[in-house]
Amino acid sequence: MSRKPELKGRAARLANLFPPGSGRGQAARAPFVLLVVVLLGGGLIGLLVLNSALSEGSFQLDDLKEQTKELTDEEQALQRDIDAYSAPRALERRARELGMVPGGDPAFLAPDGTVKGSPSPAPAPATPLVLAPEALTAPPSAASPGTGTPGPTPAATPTSTPTPGR
Repeated sequence: MSRKPELKGRAARLANLFPPGSGRGQAARAPFVLLVVVLLGGGLIGLLVLNSALSEGSFQLDDLKEQTKELTDEEQALQRDIDAYSAPRALERRARELGMVPGGDPAFLAPDGTVKGSPSPAPAPATPLVLAPEALTAPPSAASPGTGTPGPTPAATPTSTPTPGR
């Protein structure tokens, strides 16, 4: 009772293109299923690789942000040091330690060669608290023993100020 319907016209011509037999539907289905499985597996592996690459990039980004923060903190500490050393009071104190004194009244030369102002000499320098580097490297015998001038003392050696954060 299961009788195949008879095909007419165009449908009959198309049916003649396929080989006769009952297993033709099964044979065409296997490669398609295999193709779908391969595509799904490849897609999942691709997603796994992409997710791993994104995670690695995220870790690198976190490391770079931490490094940037540390370098910014160091830059700010160094800028504070520069500002402290550049302050007028600090410059004046350091100049006095080196034996410098404020200058007297200045005099200026006019374009015609005349002197404007009355120059005055600078006051006599006070004894420097810090000796020049040449005096620190000179042997103690370089000082005249007869004049009573002492050589460099360990208390007069300069000390370096450590930079905060190092």
